[in-house]
Amino acid sequence: MYIPRANFTGDTKRIPEKKIIIFSGAGISQPSGISTFRDTDGLWENHKIEDICTESTWKKNFEDVHEFYNQRRVQLGEVQPNEAHKTVARIVEKYGAENVYNITQNVDDLFERAGVEALHVHGELRKMECEACGNQWDIEYFQFNTEHDRCPDCKSLKGVRPKIVFFGGQAPMYKYMLNAFDYTMNPDTIVVIVGTMGNVVAIEQMIMGTPCTCILNNMEKSVDLPEKLFDKIYYESCETAMLKIEKDIDELWNKTNS
Repeated sequence: MYIPRANFTGDTKRIPEKKIIIFSGAGISQPSGISTFRDTDGLWENHKIEDICTESTWKKNFEDVHEFYNQRRVQLGEVQPNEAHKTVARIVEKYGAENVYNITQNVDDLFERAGVEALHVHGELRKMECEACGNQWDIEYFQFNTEHDRCPDCKSLKGVRPKIVFFGGQAPMYKYMLNAFDYTMNPDTIVVIVGTMGNVVAIEQMIMGTPCTCILNNMEKSVDLPEKLFDKIYYESCETAMLKIEKDIDELWNKTNS
């Protein structure tokens, strides 16, 4: 997904066109049955992050890394998009992909299966990549067998990894995410933050001091997302909150068009 830079044309009085920016984290996929970092029975409980999700150690822990992401990939094939994903898809259909930037920290494909494109800033679980030759391919919901599977192009084994942004690694999609938040300088832009505690991507810094309307949906408060930054807050399930937020967007967007 490509997000163009806002056009300020060097004129300090000019503001970019208004947009709807939806930024989601693990909480939006939780009702589908995908655990979050913070669950008591969560994905990471029996795994040290430095073993299975760190740029500097993944090759040393090659077998464990692939076993972990194989399990996540198989699980992904067994779950379905929930009402929050479907609501986002409906918002994009209603206002057009050119006006709605759907950005997610999640590596699942539940937005795509709900019928909407997403900018995945931390990678995509269904994809593999080869550091040896740069090849990328879709493995769907299958496991990568470290005994038999290889890169389809160069036949490397040790260069093959899940297409996931590990801690300490580069996140090339961040540049497009930052492009999107430039549009917050329009007071008619609407930003929706859903299902993230704000402690991985610094949302606070990206919306602080901007004139746009900001809406938050989480299950609970977070010290990294000060309430004073938001015009509306819903502490409840994303499935019920996104329906309310859809109505908020309808009212705000149509008001600025009237």
